[in-house]
Amino acid sequence: MAAEAKKTKVELQAELDLKSSEIRKNQAEARKTEAEASKAESEAREAEIKAYDAEYSFRKRQSDDEYNHLYRFDGEVSTSSVKKCMTKISEWSRMTPKCEMEIVFSSPGGSIIDGFELFDFIQDLRRKGHRVTTGSLGMAASMAGVLLQAGDHRWVGHQSWIMIHRAAFGAYGKTFEIEDEVKFVRRIEERILELFEARSKLSKRKIKRNWDRKDWWISADEALEIELVDEIRGMMPEYNNKSKKSNK
Repeated sequence: MAAEAKKTKVELQAELDLKSSEIRKNQAEARKTEAEASKAESEAREAEIKAYDAEYSFRKRQSDDEYNHLYRFDGEVSTSSVKKCMTKISEWSRMTPKCEMEIVFSSPGGSIIDGFELFDFIQDLRRKGHRVTTGSLGMAASMAGVLLQAGDHRWVGHQSWIMIHRAAFGAYGKTFEIEDEVKFVRRIEERILELFEARSKLSKRKIKRNWDRKDWWISADEALEIELVDEIRGMMPEYNNKSKKSNK
């Protein structure tokens, strides 16, 4: 009897040990499952963040001026600024033939010769099938005002100004050299007059009358009226409503 009781006690202990082992095993498996679930959740969150970052980067790129072929021409018209602009729009032309481009001028003007180089370059792009939009924010003065006329479609900000004046060159040397320079400047002025006359309601006579010995500043509304531009952008709704009421 004592032996049987002892055996039973051993068997009970063995069963307890087995159950304890099973419990520990189940607990270990539960912890493993929990860890795997936690890892999977962490990986899912990481994948979600990466997807969000990729989407954000893509949308940000889509909103960039570069992606939309928009070039902002700020500062003076010079050899360096014209070269920089031509390099970029030439790159767009080669990478995406016949794509639409937009050049926005915010410039006091500058070199006439460099400006006409860019003007002719834009015309060549148009002939290749590109639609080029030109616009102005702030001001398009002097040569920048001429360059504004280079596009298929021209717009101006409502608070922007266009300025037209006679060509300015520095002449020095002997009398005949100065006379030759003046003749050359007058030929350039004739080209500018022809260009403005071709792209607006302005006549050469009216331009000469308004730019002689002064800077002729033209508001956005005036520019639209005489067809120096095709569109005004950035007009306040309050201003537009007031204008409509005053015209009734």
